[in-house]
Amino acid sequence: MPGRGLPGFEELRNNGVVKNVGETRETPTGAPQEELATGERSTRNRVARSILDHGPSTVAELAGRLGLTQAAVRRHLDALVADDVVEAREQRVYGTRTRGRPAKVFALTDCGRDAFDQSYDKLAADALKWIAEREGGQEAVAAFARARIAAQASAYRKAIEAVSPDERTEALAKALSVDGYAATARSAPLPQKGEQLCQHHCPVAHVAEQFPQLCEAETEIFAELLGTHVQRLATIAHGDGVCTTFIPKISHTQVHSDNASASTAGRNPA
Repeated sequence: MPGRGLPGFEELRNNGVVKNVGETRETPTGAPQEELATGERSTRNRVARSILDHGPSTVAELAGRLGLTQAAVRRHLDALVADDVVEAREQRVYGTRTRGRPAKVFALTDCGRDAFDQSYDKLAADALKWIAEREGGQEAVAAFARARIAAQASAYRKAIEAVSPDERTEALAKALSVDGYAATARSAPLPQKGEQLCQHHCPVAHVAEQFPQLCEAETEIFAELLGTHVQRLATIAHGDGVCTTFIPKISHTQVHSDNASASTAGRNPA
């Protein structure tokens, strides 16, 4: 899901067994800060993984499974809640309720589940392969890609139409960031006259590796929205660190014409 990255929780995807070094005693004085931070993240990831494997859990249950003190578990849960990885819920009681309030349980949020390996990318790629094989080849995939980005573009269009031509790239970057692309706009290096739209994250990068039509459709819609031709210089799907699109300087008097969607898709031939 776009926009739901978890900074600092890359280790959640590591499903291997982590040796329990214990957390009932204080961390040795003088240990490097980086080492301490790594140990904290590792234990925190084990807490989240235990909830994934066993379902909503109480502090006592987590402490028993992981060999930690309840105080240590609560500390890690507080951090996971702050990062929207887990949430506290009232425990469901089946049958006769005992006296007192039921114990609070902690469950993964949608954001937390997304931090673990999922098969969404494979499912999407398989679906596009099926479309290509059954519904008209690569052109059918291209048609799907254009329809998909067009559905997203209404919010981008509103953002762009609300600002002056000089502010369009920045407005598009902010709108893309809302959808999880972590986009920024900056002046293009000389001698180019224009701007660069940089997308530091791509929610569909793994699928786009196999189906470049997704990138091509996105490039086309950028040109249409901005009212000028654009040139894709780099893409995360191609192995670059950032998706970079060059946008020539737009004149204040430039008209948003029907042929504005003409674009140069793909990588810079230079």
